[in-house]
Amino acid sequence: MHDICNHDAYFVQKCDATGVLGLLPEQKLTTVIRMLAYGASADQVDEIPRMGKSTTLEALVRFCDAVETLYTRDYLRRPTPRDLQRLLQKTEARGFPGMIGSIDCMHWQWKNCPTAWQGDYGNRKGQKGIILEAIAGFDTWVWHAFFGVAGSQNDLNVLGQSPVFNEVLRGQGPNITYQVNNTVYQTGYYLAGGIYPRWTTFVKSIPNPRSQKQKLFATYQEKYRKDVERCFGILQARWLIIRGAARMFDEEDEYDYEAVEVYEPDPMNTALTRIYERPMGPSGEPFEPDPLVRDGHFMTRMIDRYTEMQSSYIHERRQLDLMEHLWAVKGNEDE
Repeated sequence: MHDICNHDAYFVQKCDATGVLGLLPEQKLTTVIRMLAYGASADQVDEIPRMGKSTTLEALVRFCDAVETLYTRDYLRRPTPRDLQRLLQKTEARGFPGMIGSIDCMHWQWKNCPTAWQGDYGNRKGQKGIILEAIAGFDTWVWHAFFGVAGSQNDLNVLGQSPVFNEVLRGQGPNITYQVNNTVYQTGYYLAGGIYPRWTTFVKSIPNPRSQKQKLFATYQEKYRKDVERCFGILQARWLIIRGAARMFDEEDEYDYEAVEVYEPDPMNTALTRIYERPMGPSGEPFEPDPLVRDGHFMTRMIDRYTEMQSSYIHERRQLDLMEHLWAVKGNEDE
């Protein structure tokens, strides 16, 4: 409340022209949080705080803008090297070295979609919606969110528009090195569903597993990929406004920084995975990534990185290596 009041004077209690005190900050914030938590409309929450509908809606918009402005840098940011190491340390213990999260999309219903947009935002069932693409870790921390794509598209179309791999194409992605089944890899990956392409940045399940190794791999891959789906479920359970019709285009993310973090004695030195800092430039200046522009000097390098990212051979090779590694690590435990 203090952060928001200092950011936006609208929430501070003021006197009107007749000298009468207006609404308290607690009244406005309580009303807004009730709308978000219970999915209620402005008319449903106006009796307890004694606020008008127009005032409630304005407070809701200002509250969401303030939260996004104040906390996006802390809560919706790309992982630091220490954050990455914490994620990699957990996934390595799970049997998936080099895995930095799970990616998936969630469809938001849009009941009051404008008539002119219903063709773009309606899916094959006639439902209007907006798609949210997110990447979540084992602790349901969402560090990538891409929101606003029309509901008529699928996860693959959203990936083609998403900036999730912009840093990789610019040469600014994290330099992760790990070893699986005596093979060294230098690109991290995400657990993904079957619709995603066979890229080096994804590890998918096996559609029809036959052998015991394939069944074990499919079981663990599908189990750990539920991290992002569990995150969507938690958001819908805590904030019922997400389960209803979409009313805003602003995304919110929650991450518990007060939780006790468990590290190894040296968290930057795990058994299989290493993170290396980007090298400095030839003159000692900091590394500058290539811009994503239509320039022949930079376009060639970007295309090379994009081609390397789309390598299905590396995708298949890493999947087989992970299968052997997972069988060696988890096979005896299951037996």
